[in-house]
Amino acid sequence: MSNFEDADTEETVTCLQMTVYHPGQLQRGVFQSIRFYNREKFSSIEVLKFGRNSNICHYTFQDKQVSRVQFALQPFKQVNSSVLSFEIKNMSKKTSLIVDNQELGYLNKIDLPYRCMVRFGEYQFLLEKEDGESVDSFETQLILSSRPLLQENNWPPQNPIPEDGGYSSYLTESISPTEMDENEL
Repeated sequence: MSNFEDADTEETVTCLQMTVYHPGQLQRGVFQSIRFYNREKFSSIEVLKFGRNSNICHYTFQDKQVSRVQFALQPFKQVNSSVLSFEIKNMSKKTSLIVDNQELGYLNKIDLPYRCMVRFGEYQFLLEKEDGESVDSFETQLILSSRPLLQENNWPPQNPIPEDGGYSSYLTESISPTEMDENEL
């Protein structure tokens, strides 16, 4: 019984769960080198890279439209926090990275919220963070989705629709709405 009492307390580990989707995932095998559903453990000083180059990246995509290093996830500890956080950095010169609705250009980075959608090209990632107590390590788990994570992926950006209902003409013209009095009509 004394061995049990003297053993180190087991810490929970932060886990970054990533659900991924690509429309050609079955036909083209873009995710064939990724081990899905297994938790992988990493040191908290390790920067995870995603891209096409298997010599540099932890997670590789078999797709020539993906940059050698597409994006990177770096764990860090915020000043007044006891849990790990993550930042995402766009490493691609050719493709913007969209985190929720914020576009990141080359070498731009942003702190990840607990739950967010990350997109580039036709790739969709739903990232969800599960907090743990350990600041020495973290885990990742990738899950393959058979359905698009963002149905409205090809819709135009959400712009306000003017009161006259002229949505299509509003998108093609680059004028801004002006305020007018009812009597001016």
